[in-house]
Amino acid sequence: MRIDKFLKVSRVIKRRTLAKEVCDAGRVQVNGRLAKAGTEVKPGDTVFIDFGRRQLTFRVLEVREHVRAAEARELYEVLAEEFKADSTLAHLEDDPE
Repeated sequence: MRIDKFLKVSRVIKRRTLAKEVCDAGRVQVNGRLAKAGTEVKPGDTVFIDFGRRQLTFRVLEVREHVRAAEARELYEVLAEEFKADSTLAHLEDDPE
């Protein structure tokens, strides 16, 4: 299955067009390699997505064409999730005034 479709079916990203844009912007890697929207994924693949302030790494467990919202989370296993601090707020916290 294409990575953009998997991201939509698994509900990691809500819309397939947005998933395609994220892939084409170079923010998605599959098994350590940059992935375009048409990159195929299969069970066992590791996917990394840089959302900007959030980075998500997960392993594909299952690939299905259609899945209910309640079952979407069963398609992948989160390996790491990191949130970056907003740099504009970080310097304000360090300001003594």
